[in-house]
Amino acid sequence: MTNPALQEVIAILGHPAAGNPAQFLFERVVARDSLDWRFLTLEVAPSRLAEAIAGISAMSFRGCMLAGPLQEPAIDLTTSVSPAAQFAAGCNLLECTKDGQLVGHLTLGRGALDSIRLHVDPTTTNILLLGTNLLARSLALELTLSGTSGIAIADPWDGQASILADAVNTIEGGHATVVEDGLPATCESIDILISTEESRPFPPNFHLPEFREDLIVVDTSLDPKASPLLKAATAANSCQVDGLEVTTATMAINFRSLTGIEPDTEALREALDEFLDY
Repeated sequence: MTNPALQEVIAILGHPAAGNPAQFLFERVVARDSLDWRFLTLEVAPSRLAEAIAGISAMSFRGCMLAGPLQEPAIDLTTSVSPAAQFAAGCNLLECTKDGQLVGHLTLGRGALDSIRLHVDPTTTNILLLGTNLLARSLALELTLSGTSGIAIADPWDGQASILADAVNTIEGGHATVVEDGLPATCESIDILISTEESRPFPPNFHLPEFREDLIVVDTSLDPKASPLLKAATAANSCQVDGLEVTTATMAINFRSLTGIEPDTEALREALDEFLDY
């Protein structure tokens, strides 16, 4: 902004926007750093996304985050996009430059990878990725770029595993395989099992394998208490990475990108727990 008296403004655009924790988390961190910023939660119908994004730019917002069904169509409404957003065909963060350009970023995969790295080095493990949604595509890219030896992909919801595997294999060093006929009965050859679908239940004919104690189980849902994946992990005493960890890591990246300030991740996690009443 050209006038230093004006407040910096960040927004979250969603459909639905209600129940999104972004504003609660950002305001908590902004208050800690005594920043005179404002954060808005805005409901935007997908059919009016172009108008909303044009308004974000016209009003000189610092940027905005995008949630739910707005993430994929937003990529066509930006001036430029990051390589991650280009690969996965979606963005969850828009940065407004001083000259009014809109740069689209995708931080979902980086957030998930950061949370996994707190528990294990993924480059030395065998990974099974469940799902092919935007988060799955973003995470598959980040895992590949980090140097992981290979990713097995299964998509019990939409049957798109081969498409994602082919895309990963076009990347230098990429090595992805497809699990087509159901998961194995046990996880003996798997070190990290990742589910990327936040709210869709597993199909009735889908059966989880038998878990081991040394398995890392990642579920990105913000309702880990309801996750059948994490329930099975608890029963097997497996290490768990839940959606609260992933969301905290992603929000830390978003905050850093939009403000240039290193956030207190512990404060972000505490705020998320408070928002969700955990």
